[in-house]
Formats: sequence, structure tokens, C-alpha cells
Amino acid sequence: MTNQPRIVAICGSLRDESVTCVALERALSGVERAGGTGELLDLREFDLPLFDADDRVAGDVPEFKRRVREADAVVLGTPMYHGSYSSPLKTALDYCGFDEFEQKTVGLLAVSGGRFPVTAMDHLRSVCRALDAWVLPYQTAVPRSHSAVRNGTFTDEDLEDRVVTLGRQLVRYAKIEPCPASFESGENVGAVE
Repeated sequence: MTNQPRIVAICGSLRDESVTCVALERALSGVERAGGTGELLDLREFDLPLFDADDRVAGDVPEFKRRVREADAVVLGTPMYHGSYSSPLKTALDYCGFDEFEQKTVGLLAVSGGRFPVTAMDHLRSVCRALDAWVLPYQTAVPRSHSAVRNGTFTDEDLEDRVVTLGRQLVRYAKIEPCPASFESGENVGAVE
């Protein structure tokens, strides 16, 4: 199939046994089941120094941005820290801009050791909206991650199915015609500097 949507999953966790990474791999299995192709962008494998607006080509930044830019859709995965998304994901997103996200479909996945990581997804939704991305209404939370995933396997089939569904939804809406530019995008000076 030549017109397969290409989905990249960006893992915002640096942990060796990352539940976020496991969940994104399951989401990518949903991508493949729906006829798309998927690639995991594990931030542990990229040299992305803290964002410096004066050095936008540091380390692996050009390669990372190219891979995001060439995708038809993106799923952002993050652990929740202090009610928001992770600093490695923040750094990766700071290096990106309209070229990588404008009019692109984005899915959100957040993991929490406690209850639902809704605020982390809300914060990511705001960032994506500022970049004129089209964020799926369907999002996936993995609460109580220490019991939800054990030894790289989901213990709750319903939760696993919700994660896989996120991948299927990304393929379904990868080519959706997005809304016109938002007010926020005109105010997002940093993304075009």
C-alpha cells in the first residue's frame, strides 16, 4: 500500500523500563493494524540539549525534526511530572515548530503513577494548538502505571485496548483537513523565530 499513513510516536520518558515507551509501542501496534506504518522516536536515543534559541541545530536536532516533519501524524507520550509533561518532551517540542506540526494530526498519551494524568494532556493540547496541529479528541491515560504494566505487558486488557485504539484513530484521521489557523498561532512568536 503506497498511501499508508506514517505515524511517529515520541517517547518523553528517559526511564529504562518506561511504561510510556511500552504504551507507545502498543499504540503503534494499533497503527499497524489500521494499515499505517509506525516509528518510535525514543528521546534517549537523540542528543537534544536544553533548548537554546541561538543554536537550533545542536546535536541530533536536525535529524529529529526531519523525522517528525516527514510523519503524517504524531503521538506524544509522556509521564506526568508535577501535573504536567516531562522536560525531555518539552525540550524536543521547543526545537520543533510549524514546519513539524502545522496542520498535522496529533494523538496524546500520558502515564501516571497515581490517578489520571489529565493536566499533562491538557498542557500538551495547548502546545499543539499553538502550533496549529489538529489534536485528536480521543486521548489515552495510563493511570496507576506500576500495576497497569508489569514486565512490559499490560495487566488490564481494556486499558490496553484504549491504547491500541489511539493508534487506530491516528491512522483514521492522519489525513484530515485541519481547521484554519488559530488565534494562538499568530501569538506564538517563538515557533517562527
